[in-house]
Amino acid sequence: MRHEDEILSKVPEVTFGFWLIKILATTLGETGGDAVTMSWLHADKYPGNGGYLIGTGIFLAVFVAAVIAQISTKRFSAWIYWLAIIASTTVGTAMADFFDRSLGIGYIGGSSILLACVLGSLAIWYLTLGSVNVQTVATPKVEIFYWITITFSQTLGTALGDWIADDTGLGYDGGALVFCAGLVLLAVLYYWTAISRVFLFWAAFILTRPLGATIGDFLDKPTSDGGLALSRFLATAVIFAAIVGLILVLPQRPGRHPGSRMATEMR
Repeated sequence: MRHEDEILSKVPEVTFGFWLIKILATTLGETGGDAVTMSWLHADKYPGNGGYLIGTGIFLAVFVAAVIAQISTKRFSAWIYWLAIIASTTVGTAMADFFDRSLGIGYIGGSSILLACVLGSLAIWYLTLGSVNVQTVATPKVEIFYWITITFSQTLGTALGDWIADDTGLGYDGGALVFCAGLVLLAVLYYWTAISRVFLFWAAFILTRPLGATIGDFLDKPTSDGGLALSRFLATAVIFAAIVGLILVLPQRPGRHPGSRMATEMR
């Protein structure tokens, strides 16, 4: 039972359901992003036609609108939050492809730059506000740091997933297994060690993105490239329907601000 004076976060409680929806959202980001930039704009066949840049612009506009709506709301809204997450994954897909392919930076170069951006964003967030715990996301200032970090992490995940699947020879299914193993390791560390929960959260948040990216690529890439060659638009629609169903079925409660209990006990 929650006290009336509790400070509630603007992000969901981190539960198994949260991670399940997050993985589906990142998979949708891959199939949805590719549906626009590749199936519609044909940027995969013509990297210099501006398709990746146009796709980035389209998804970025949707993402900015979703984040503005998220910050403007006074309370946690599951629909707005997950819309912003999905938008961040699609813009991350298009942006990573633009950096890696249109600009010719490559997967390793793109992953390195984006990892530096994620770490830099977290460092500035911590130095400015003293914590990067997602349960402190309850004010516009913290939310801005949160969504900037989210954007970098989603873009990093796309580049990292493509690098593992394409450049290492593991393929999309092999890449998915690697990232699954990484998440299992983080779960073991969570339950059997005292390693910082904040660190483990961000590590898991970043790893779920390349997992979703490799699963999405496995679904829609040609069979000659190791994929199933499913329709990107159909796959996106099915995953979106699954996400909506899970949001309706699974409890969607806001996380409790770490200072809530202290504030309540001091009253």
